[in-house]
Amino acid sequence: METYQNLGDDSGVAFYEIGHDHIWVQFRDGTKYRYSNASAGAENISEMKRLAVEGQGLNSFINTNSDVRKGYDQKEP
Repeated sequence: METYQNLGDDSGVAFYEIGHDHIWVQFRDGTKYRYSNASAGAENISEMKRLAVEGQGLNSFINTNSDVRKGYDQKEP
């Protein structure tokens, strides 16, 4: 997984991994979530990938977008 840059220095996101049609997001508490085109929508996944690479705004996007917040298809403790 890639380290999330956290340019705003206030994110709960620690790491991410981008796949063809999904993104894994690992939060500081160690919990990992997989969001996919099928579960959260292709447009949302594209935006999440962009924000992850940019290093800012991913946590806010997840928390403020209801389709994404509960749109994960896998969770690992």
